[in-house]
Amino acid sequence: MTKISVKNLNGEKVKDLTLKDTVWNIEVNNDCLKKMIRLQLDATRQGTRKTKNRSEVSGGGRKPWRQKGTGRARQGSIRATQWRGGGIPFGVQPRDYSFKINKKERVIALKSALTLKNVGKELVVVDNFNLATNKTKDAINMLNALKLDNKILFVTSDDAENLYLATRNLPNALVIYADEINCYDLVNADVLVCDEAAVKQIEEVLK
Repeated sequence: MTKISVKNLNGEKVKDLTLKDTVWNIEVNNDCLKKMIRLQLDATRQGTRKTKNRSEVSGGGRKPWRQKGTGRARQGSIRATQWRGGGIPFGVQPRDYSFKINKKERVIALKSALTLKNVGKELVVVDNFNLATNKTKDAINMLNALKLDNKILFVTSDDAENLYLATRNLPNALVIYADEINCYDLVNADVLVCDEAAVKQIEEVLK
């Protein structure tokens, strides 16, 4: 079992919390993690780009010139692929980039991302996110007290309305619920900040 300090929003240690090694300290599976991140990113792609083939471009209803006698190469349509303004051969077509992976792979990928945060000393646990006000100034004071910078991911067990409102103007902060954690947000963040209840909620789901 791994122990981590639980702090209050003033940066003061409150107590120690024991983390489950089955969630926060497993052997990292980079293949599953990479696959899960790729799944998330591919699912956001629209896949609507398209080129027109020779049957879809306009014009070309008649033969440009007669078959023989002109000295030029025979042509059947000005919309053939070799003509300027003609159709595009083997061009891109609309497609769905999403794909599926097994449930066990999803769980392993999520545990791997959490393990990287824990092992890399990029995990901070606080007792709660009860900010007094929803002012950005208070959020900045909290970040300074906890000595946090760069990209920060807050994971909360409740709505934490003041935290959300106070940090939404900060470009380096993101607030999500414990049941919304995902591999991309975890890997993309430099620091993961959870409240104690969120840690227990994550461990309960991924046990």
